[in-house]
Amino acid sequence: MDNWDEIRTAYHVARLGTVSGAAEALGVHHATVIRHVDALETRLGVKLFQRHARGYTPTEAGEELMQVAQVTAEQFGQLAGRLRGQGAAMTGDLAVTTVDALTPLVVPVLAGFQADHPELSVRLMADPRLYRLEYGEAHVALRAGARPGEPDNIVQTLYVQKSGLYASRDYVAAHGGLGEDVAAHRFVGPTDEAHRAPFYRWLRAHVPAERITFRVGDMRGAVEAVEAGAGIGFVPLWQARNLPDLVEMRPPQPEWEVTIWLVTHVDLHRTPKVQALTARLKEAAREWP
Repeated sequence: MDNWDEIRTAYHVARLGTVSGAAEALGVHHATVIRHVDALETRLGVKLFQRHARGYTPTEAGEELMQVAQVTAEQFGQLAGRLRGQGAAMTGDLAVTTVDALTPLVVPVLAGFQADHPELSVRLMADPRLYRLEYGEAHVALRAGARPGEPDNIVQTLYVQKSGLYASRDYVAAHGGLGEDVAAHRFVGPTDEAHRAPFYRWLRAHVPAERITFRVGDMRGAVEAVEAGAGIGFVPLWQARNLPDLVEMRPPQPEWEVTIWLVTHVDLHRTPKVQALTARLKEAAREWP
């Protein structure tokens, strides 16, 4: 009784009286219908149908099973209607996932959106875990790096993040500016030496490993290390503009850019609250440096 597909198939056979009718209603091949019915009878150890030239007629056991299946099908239909109603309303839960480094950009947008729709309960998950949209773990995802390739997800470019190399004023006063001899300086880098961010790939290629003397596990910590004078490091342009104590050592380069992707699942993409939030995020991103 743990295979609803087989029970649903048998229900349609009983309702319509023929394998071909059930196959058409379910959108499957007639062989699939026969296989489901045979498997269900084998599992239950009882004949559910009398086969004859005109089609299939339920046995007494079949009638009992079909009554339960009909009630279950109706309940599923009612549940689907209620869930669609929830999806159409600007109420309930709205879950967003992003990387921790983007929260200063995302939080103000979400706060404004929630203020405009006070019946929404907003959840922001900002951590490295890849939340599965197809399992309903989040409604909207903001992802950095390579274009996400999961099936049934709708992927749009939200923002291209530019980063430059910066150091604190104290560091520059002590060590000078960044010339051609990068080995004369100290750098801030990632604890993951194989980090895939394009600016960290550049760092590996151009700076000796022994000169990356301060390593941090996330971008927020890396920026704080640069602010504290630990060395020269990458800082997103939008963040550097709000940190007056930082000195630009090298301007943003195209090869350091990171694309931020706006990802939604096809089943939820057109619900009003997801559409409204993605529109708000796109509007905000046009103002991000």
